[in-house]
Amino acid sequence: MIEKKATETLGEGLPWKVVGRFPTFEEADSKRNELLAEENLQAKVHHQGHVNNRFYAVKIRTDPRLAAEEEAIKRRQEKKRRKKKLNKRRRKK
Repeated sequence: MIEKKATETLGEGLPWKVVGRFPTFEEADSKRNELLAEENLQAKVHHQGHVNNRFYAVKIRTDPRLAAEEEAIKRRQEKKRRKKKLNKRRRKK
């Protein structure tokens, strides 16, 4: 019997934004390392283009775990706001 391990995934996560395109990997890698110094930021180098038109794109996004926590906080605040508004309407009657 084959056992499957449960893995923790965060789904798709936030989309990546291209911050620069470079002709060589070394230039792209130096930009990526510069961006990785910032906290809660993910960066990657992505090879793009065809054989004759080759370049390397540097992409960034905020950490998905941090983004998920921020989204949960926003949802809680919105829920509290709606409940407060609903209770206010009920008291007027």
